[in-house]
Amino acid sequence: MKTLIRVLSVVLVLIFTLSACTSKTVTTGDVTLVVWDQFYREAETQVIDTLNAEFEAAHPGVKIERVVKQLDDLKTTLKLALSEPNGPDVAQVNQGRSDMGAIVEAGLLLPLDDYAEQFKWDARFSASVNKRNSFSEDGKIFGRGNLYGVSATAEVVGVYYNETMFETNGWQIPTTYDEFVGLLDTIKAAGETPIAFGSLDGWNAIHEFSAIQHIFVTGQYLDDFVYAVNNVSFDTPENQAAAAVLSNWATAGYFTDGYSGIGYDDITKLFKAGQGAMTITGSWLAPELLADTDFEFGFFLLPQATADQAQLAIGGVGIPYSIRKNTLHPDLAAEYLDWMVSPRAAQLWAEASYVPAMPLPEDFTLEERSLFADTVLAWNRINQDNGVGHYIDWATPTFYDTIVAQLQKLLAGEIGPDAFTSQVQEDYGAFLADQ
Repeated sequence: MKTLIRVLSVVLVLIFTLSACTSKTVTTGDVTLVVWDQFYREAETQVIDTLNAEFEAAHPGVKIERVVKQLDDLKTTLKLALSEPNGPDVAQVNQGRSDMGAIVEAGLLLPLDDYAEQFKWDARFSASVNKRNSFSEDGKIFGRGNLYGVSATAEVVGVYYNETMFETNGWQIPTTYDEFVGLLDTIKAAGETPIAFGSLDGWNAIHEFSAIQHIFVTGQYLDDFVYAVNNVSFDTPENQAAAAVLSNWATAGYFTDGYSGIGYDDITKLFKAGQGAMTITGSWLAPELLADTDFEFGFFLLPQATADQAQLAIGGVGIPYSIRKNTLHPDLAAEYLDWMVSPRAAQLWAEASYVPAMPLPEDFTLEERSLFADTVLAWNRINQDNGVGHYIDWATPTFYDTIVAQLQKLLAGEIGPDAFTSQVQEDYGAFLADQ
């Protein structure tokens, strides 16, 4: 029988107040706070609707008008909406230069540093986490300057595996990279698809490549690359090695047949149906794998070269909440942000099997060896090893489009690893030259 264990999270060593709001509640009349978010999945919606209802109950006269958008739609429409007098008071703003950086540059977001001090957010989030939501006032420098957002959830990218299939076949979770590669061959020889993968949507191909990349590079390199410091390059032997691995996996038939024409949601359905022993994606998928399936699933980090090596993996925090600079209700909006990163919010996210970015209540317990426990422990591991990597498409305003296009060519065999890194570097080099 599975037992209950106390959550052991690095963030739990931080001292924090258990109250949702640490300042005097804003006195208001009838006020509508317009909030845009991209929590469109059912489990996410239940968390947000609960938090919104409780916030309204704690603030008589306040109504939350929630507008839900999928990420692509949010990215397309948010900048214009924030420039309007009746735009959202609060909105989730994707990190990185092409989104948050551009919106900060346009003068549309309110710096949150004073509120961070007021609500003691530095006791809930490390400096490393806050850097991911920070820009200079002109939006040019990423990772330094003002804080423009706070994130409710944490994310780590790793390997989901079909636990039922593993137990049936006697397969073991690998502890080194070589063991993982050997496992791919073993699974394929058994007639199963080693990795459920579809590259149609583009972004998850970045994760597939970068999960491998995080085995070959250092955390310092990733910081330098994403924050555009120390004049690093994408055209390196390490990135070429990662590209060669991804290309070889495609050639060896480790991916789902016809993967280039399959989208992320459809791959998830196939994986849940037992078509694939593993899939590489983020901790946000865990709730999707807990229902409407006949299988049990687990999660582990793509292993490093040796078992005792410090773990590095794609990770970070979810899309942060920000405040429109010209909102008529900045203090109330800040209280809303504080509520969305409160211990109560952490509890609700955890109960929905999402890893919260902020500390959990001290009495929260976790089901040992559950899928959610696997993702929490993975997040803890990269925190403990100072190995929270990066989403590399944040590196330049155009990097996402560039790397998606070049990854499609690499996976199709149209270009090799050297050409891939060279062509991606053209985008990055041009950005550095313009700084």
